[in-house]
Amino acid sequence: MKEDILLTAHLSPEAEAALMPHARLYFLDEMIESELVERIRDKSVLIVRGAAPITAKVIEAAPRLKLIARTGVGYDKVDIACATARGIPVVNTPGAGSRAVAEAAMTFMLTLIKRLPEWNDGLKRGDWQARYSRQGGDLDGKHLGIVGFGQIGRILAEMARPFNMRVSAYDPFAPREAFDVLDVKRATLDELYANSDILSLHCPQTPETTGLINKEAVRSMKAGAFLINLARGGVVESLDVLYDGLSSGQLAGVGLDVFDPAPPDTTHPIFTLPNCVVAPHALATTKGAMDRIFAASVANVIAVLEGGQPCHVVNPEVLKQRIPQ
Repeated sequence: MKEDILLTAHLSPEAEAALMPHARLYFLDEMIESELVERIRDKSVLIVRGAAPITAKVIEAAPRLKLIARTGVGYDKVDIACATARGIPVVNTPGAGSRAVAEAAMTFMLTLIKRLPEWNDGLKRGDWQARYSRQGGDLDGKHLGIVGFGQIGRILAEMARPFNMRVSAYDPFAPREAFDVLDVKRATLDELYANSDILSLHCPQTPETTGLINKEAVRSMKAGAFLINLARGGVVESLDVLYDGLSSGQLAGVGLDVFDPAPPDTTHPIFTLPNCVVAPHALATTKGAMDRIFAASVANVIAVLEGGQPCHVVNPEVLKQRIPQ
């Protein structure tokens, strides 16, 4: 018998086709709590794409729910404690999009240090002479600091090596061998701030990392550093903090693909600065990455619907319990 799945947004046609022999698919009209509460009541699985708020109220409204599948790595919008109390596994797809995120970090680095937005906009205005008044920089010899040394951070460290960059990373949970294998220096946050020419954020948003980049952190960074955020918008305290850093010259440039709130208020003055390069949380959603993410999510859903166990369970303690029917 087919079961009912609620999806907060569409997946790829291939992923949805893989699910259809096993379940009936239903889609949200709006990613708001009231819509979720109303639509999830009789569903067995919830597939979360985007910033849908999977609150305790949503989870408690679904007596038949047996799996919450997050298409991506972050699960800060899911009430893990409530899901765990209900015995509901919450799964994500770590690794499926890691290379795309690391490539995005390299893209930001090169775009900012080579001053590409300035050259592009200037030349289109007919300003050929700008090439004599200022210069871009090089990655060669620069010190890259990585906050969060999981799969994304490690891939980024590998990518930086051919550019002759020195790499340090901060992650209190990463094993020593992860640093040793890649010849990456294990550093404290203070050391990263003080020494990094480029600081790239790849940590999860937790109570400890929320607002990690604040006024004090920016002031303690190496003068003229570049900051890249591909983690979560809330890891940066506010756009004001970055704007002040750019205006003072403490920061030479910032690259942002994530914001809190999202979408951001684009009337903020930071969006007028040529050394602030932005994207709408889109740089990790390449076709290849999304195909892998959707395939991993679908595999988890099918495993549970067929009575098996999913992979990459955020709250693995629930696997010792009976999955509710």
